[in-house]
Amino acid sequence: MSKLQNPWVLFAGILLLSLTVVFSCKHEIPGPNESGGSGSTTDPCDPNTIYFRQQVLPILVSNCAKSGCHDDITHKEGVITTSYSSVIRTGDIRPGRPGESDLYKEIINGKMPPAGHAPLSQQQKNLIYNWIAQGAKDLICENMCDSNSFTYSAAVQNIISTKCQGCHSGTAAGGGVDLSTYTGVKAQVINGKLWGSLNFITGYSAMPKNGTKLSDCELAQIRKWIAAGALNN
Repeated sequence: MSKLQNPWVLFAGILLLSLTVVFSCKHEIPGPNESGGSGSTTDPCDPNTIYFRQQVLPILVSNCAKSGCHDDITHKEGVITTSYSSVIRTGDIRPGRPGESDLYKEIINGKMPPAGHAPLSQQQKNLIYNWIAQGAKDLICENMCDSNSFTYSAAVQNIISTKCQGCHSGTAAGGGVDLSTYTGVKAQVINGKLWGSLNFITGYSAMPKNGTKLSDCELAQIRKWIAAGALNN
C-alpha cells in the first residue's frame, strides 16, 4: 500500500494542515479602551485624562444624588446621577459636546446644585466639562491614590471636597455639619464622627451617602492624617 493510500498518513497530513491554518490566522482581540468604550487600568494615571469613576461620579453623587433631587428614588425631572449608566441615560449627555449636554448646562447655569447648596467649584465644573469633551467614557484608574500622601492640603481636603462637601456645606448642610472648612472637618475628627462615618461603622451615618465607601487607600490617607494630629498642613 502506498503512502497516499495509507489512511493514517492521510489523517496526519490533514491535521498538520489544519493546525497551520489556525495559527496563521490569529487575531488580536481589542481591549475595551481601544474601541472607545469603558475600561479600567492599573497603569499610572494619565494627568490629561478624566477618569469617571474616580473624578466625576463622586462629585455628582455628593452634590446631585440627594433625597429630593437626583437619587434613584426621587429622580427629579427624570434625572439620576448615581451611576455611569444612569448619568448617560438621563442626563442627556452628548459625548464630545459639553455645551449641548443638559447636565452640564444645568450646572453652569447655576440650577444644579439648587439654591441653598454650595455651587460646584470651577475645578469641578472643568472636570465635568473635560469628561464630556473627551467622549464621556466610563474610565477607571486604580492608581490615582497614593497612601503615602496624607497631608490635609494634598489629600484629605480633596477627598472631603469631592465626596462629602456636596451634602455638608451651604445653608442646607446635611445634619447641620459643614465640612467646607478645615475647622468644620477638624470638629468632626475630634468627636469621632468623621472616621466612624467614613468607615461605615454601626451607629454612625455612612458617608458618602448614596455613594460607595472610600477606597482602602483613601481611608489610609485619612487615618494617617488623623494619627498625625489632623493638622491644617
